[in-house]
Amino acid sequence: MIPLKDDNPTENFPYVTVALLIINVIVFVMQLVYAKKGVSFTAQLAVIPARFSYDSPAALDIAGLAAFWVHRYVTLVSYSFLHGGFMHLAFNMLFLWIFGNNVEDALGHVKFILFYIFSAVIAALLHVLLHFGAVVPLVGASGAIAGILGAYVLLYPRAQIYTLVILFIFIRIIKVPAILFIGFWFFIQIMNATGGAGSNIAWYTHIGGFVTGVILIILFRPKRKKKRRLNNVYH
Repeated sequence: MIPLKDDNPTENFPYVTVALLIINVIVFVMQLVYAKKGVSFTAQLAVIPARFSYDSPAALDIAGLAAFWVHRYVTLVSYSFLHGGFMHLAFNMLFLWIFGNNVEDALGHVKFILFYIFSAVIAALLHVLLHFGAVVPLVGASGAIAGILGAYVLLYPRAQIYTLVILFIFIRIIKVPAILFIGFWFFIQIMNATGGAGSNIAWYTHIGGFVTGVILIILFRPKRKKKRRLNNVYH
């Protein structure tokens, strides 16, 4: 199932969502350009669990130690702007645009930035803990976007998602309630993670990001002001 759009309008322009889209695309283009020059963004900016399994080299001076630790933890954010290919980028940006603008609308621009970063970081930390010592790099915005899905399903469970369904010769666009669409998406992540699906997809990163998003939206979302009842008294 491929989401195309939702029926959930926003009140404010999603500046942060658009900025994230643009930054991700620019970084991906830079990945391609610099790869031709022999420079790997992945090696420098991806999360590599093995980096977290050893102490800093003793021979480094203070400046070197600072750079070592900063680089190690900056990757917990920078990895989310790297992608492994065009389709990886395209699907992540599609989900970001459809669901991110509404979550940004609910939280406000500043809180949404924090929400996005926290979701990415915690999803990456879970990956590091589960793959401690691994040298395979983690890239992609999926952890942060999974957080957005977790927030969206709590905020707008009844929103309708226009979904492209392709099943052999059956091709149709149908409307699916967000709670069913995202619920099915989360079920797939759990099945693949617990079933040991052999792929290069970090399923537990998606799960960690989703759970983080559910928790953060409860903490970040402003409480709605209760409307005072007038008890049929008219002025």
